[in-house]
Amino acid sequence: MNKMGLEEYKGVFVFAQQVDNKLSGISFELIGEGKRLAEKLDTDVTAVLIGSDVKGLVDELAAYGADKVIVVDDPELKDYRTEPYAHALASVINEYKPDIMLVGATAIGRDLGPTVSARVATGLTADCTSLEIGDFPLVALPNQEQKHNQLLMTRPAFGGNTIATIACPDNRPQMATVRPGVMQKLDKVEGAKAEVIEYNPGFTPNSKYVEILEIAKAVSDIKDIMDAKVLVSGGRGVGSAENFKILDDLAEVLGGQVSCSRAVVDSGWKPKELQVGQTGKTVRPQLYFAIGISGAIQHVAGMEESDIIVAINKDEDAPIFDVADYGVVGDLNKIVPALTAAIKAELANK
Repeated sequence: MNKMGLEEYKGVFVFAQQVDNKLSGISFELIGEGKRLAEKLDTDVTAVLIGSDVKGLVDELAAYGADKVIVVDDPELKDYRTEPYAHALASVINEYKPDIMLVGATAIGRDLGPTVSARVATGLTADCTSLEIGDFPLVALPNQEQKHNQLLMTRPAFGGNTIATIACPDNRPQMATVRPGVMQKLDKVEGAKAEVIEYNPGFTPNSKYVEILEIAKAVSDIKDIMDAKVLVSGGRGVGSAENFKILDDLAEVLGGQVSCSRAVVDSGWKPKELQVGQTGKTVRPQLYFAIGISGAIQHVAGMEESDIIVAINKDEDAPIFDVADYGVVGDLNKIVPALTAAIKAELANK
């Protein structure tokens, strides 16, 4: 891409992920974040909706803040496959030239984002925790042009031990993937309308079009921890899968859910979908209990936005106490049942 062509690229685009004709929550979070960035650039937000028979989802995207929706609707796009979806999104980028392209770091987005960025010859910053519009380099350097209105993409680096801010000054679009739960969606505005653009680049199946033989859905009755208002989270310090019973009891009296740290999943005590942290889910409940969790930076990255954090740990030097609003140093086997009993008694008096 020659430098002259950069100014042709305008607007913030987000990939509106849908599965089985149902929009994923990340789509609305990205629109919310896109709106914040677009305001700083004095531009608008376009959702790119790819699928088969998905036109009925346009109004929901509009309700969450999309100004425009580009719909790529084709029978070849019924189920997610890398080749037709990458062809669809890369074609949209080449045709409509967005300045910024945001994709969710979901199973689909982690496959689609890098494939598309390679096709349109631009960079991609994965797993961003914050996005800003600003100058690059951050501090003006002698003999180097400082560019303005750049997308500054921040993400953990070196196993979460430092934070890197990355820009893409010489190529467009500026692409980033963002994990679900990190960005805030806007309040829904019923009846809002978006400008709809229908676009189809044409799909010719080739050797890269895999054939889907069967889709097997795992049936899980586990509620999504990202939706919980109260989370009772346990770590290695809980000691065993059986001992999580005392956390279940606390969660039950609080009307909350149990979640856990990576060590618990690695030990086979709890399933992966209950894991909070950099390699798990990012959560923001109103109340987060960290019980027997030391508080490694990878875990903290997934829960530090919680409104109130209560830590219970026998190690008074555990790093979790640095982010906790309330901390109790002591034996969780004594403290948690006592806390549960006290809450039960309090509720019984009401």
